[in-house]
Amino acid sequence: MAMSGMRQVAVGVGAIERTPPDAVLREGVPRLLESVPEHRRTAAVELAHWGYGATAGAAFALLPARLRRSRLTGPVYGVAAWGLFEAGVAPLLGLAHAHGSRPRERWALLIDHVFFGIVVGAPPEAGVAGSSARGG
Repeated sequence: MAMSGMRQVAVGVGAIERTPPDAVLREGVPRLLESVPEHRRTAAVELAHWGYGATAGAAFALLPARLRRSRLTGPVYGVAAWGLFEAGVAPLLGLAHAHGSRPRERWALLIDHVFFGIVVGAPPEAGVAGSSARGG
């Protein structure tokens, strides 16, 4: 959800023309979006992105604890999730933004996903603080 604010700013300043979740639902699976009443489509796009982010966050928890403790793992994971979308999902769905050079948009999305990784990744101190708070 934290990324939503960053994406809206990126759209507002013109760094991103259309957010990836919007592109997926409007270009990749338009029939799915057409089944949603028009006045609820913005919410549907946002919920789709939250669902994707929640799934990616849950998958992060499957990484070995040793990796999750590193401060770099979260941001690297966020960038990898974005890279998977850009290199795999977007071309597979035939999204228009998958073609051509979009340096400003790519930088904005890169920063967005580094932020996602920071939010998802637990700092090493969280494990230490959590174990002493439980009396162990």
